[in-house]
Amino acid sequence: MNILITSAGRRVSLVRAFKKEIIKAFPNGKIFTADMKPDLSAACNVSDGYFQVPNVTNPSYCHAILDICLDNNIKILIPTIDTELITLAENIDFFRNHNIEPVVSSPEIIIMCRDKRKTHKYFDSIGFPRTPDIDITNPIFPIFAKPYDGSSSIGIKVIHSTNQLSESLINNDKMMFLEYLSPEKFVEFTIDLYFDKQSLLKCAVPRQRIEVRTGEVSKSVTRRDELYNLICSRFSHCLGFVGCITLQVFKRKDSDDVFGIEINPRFGGGYPLSYLANANYPGMIIREYLFKEEVPFFSDWIDDLLMLRYDDEIIIYDYKS
Repeated sequence: MNILITSAGRRVSLVRAFKKEIIKAFPNGKIFTADMKPDLSAACNVSDGYFQVPNVTNPSYCHAILDICLDNNIKILIPTIDTELITLAENIDFFRNHNIEPVVSSPEIIIMCRDKRKTHKYFDSIGFPRTPDIDITNPIFPIFAKPYDGSSSIGIKVIHSTNQLSESLINNDKMMFLEYLSPEKFVEFTIDLYFDKQSLLKCAVPRQRIEVRTGEVSKSVTRRDELYNLICSRFSHCLGFVGCITLQVFKRKDSDDVFGIEINPRFGGGYPLSYLANANYPGMIIREYLFKEEVPFFSDWIDDLLMLRYDDEIIIYDYKS
């Protein structure tokens, strides 16, 4: 019983967590990885074996993944980047027909998460507060402008005056105009959620983002407060959510006011902190998908656990390009 983590890239900690958990369940279990350039992927080089695959936009992508799974007794697929989620979700029956389970949310949820306008409507539908919109015809400054389909902070702008509201910006159909939640007044949180096959919430760990480097958290701490209770209440059953989901919110420093920002239906880069806090999502996946067990709700994770990241090296001998 083996697992394949796709687009592994730099996710060394995630691969190591899955390796640790698969061995507990199956002493001979393996964690394989796939990437477009696996020989240059740190995560691939710490896995039990890696495979080169075409770009997810290539029509042969799913067939390449299937061949790898069939040749290596792989029963679970763990996607890690946004672009592959919809492809695996739309082809889930293609893999299930071969007894292979992609741990991925429904296509509708993935589309909703990719379009932040739809994400805001989803927040409204479940009664979860989100960032207020700004009427661009009667603006209140400062304004936070961002593309509805953006990622990695690409294209975002903070607008402080009418002079910065160019006509091209106002007429850009991709831009959302929102109230600016300044770091002086707000703290950013990422919440790692785990949903079972029935889309029932089984665990939630809020991580306060202290410092971010190149789009990924480098300093973070787990926090259990009113935010945790709100998350458990509003996200207890979210149809179509499956596996690890990361929710981003801002919390006001001087009150319990919370504003939802976005949802990513996959493992986030900062998930290793939740794992080290005993929120064992790889173990839950193994129990649920390989042992067919019901996963109980888990709340006994470690509070106030601080993670400080640093660079490390993966050394490969005799490398030939």
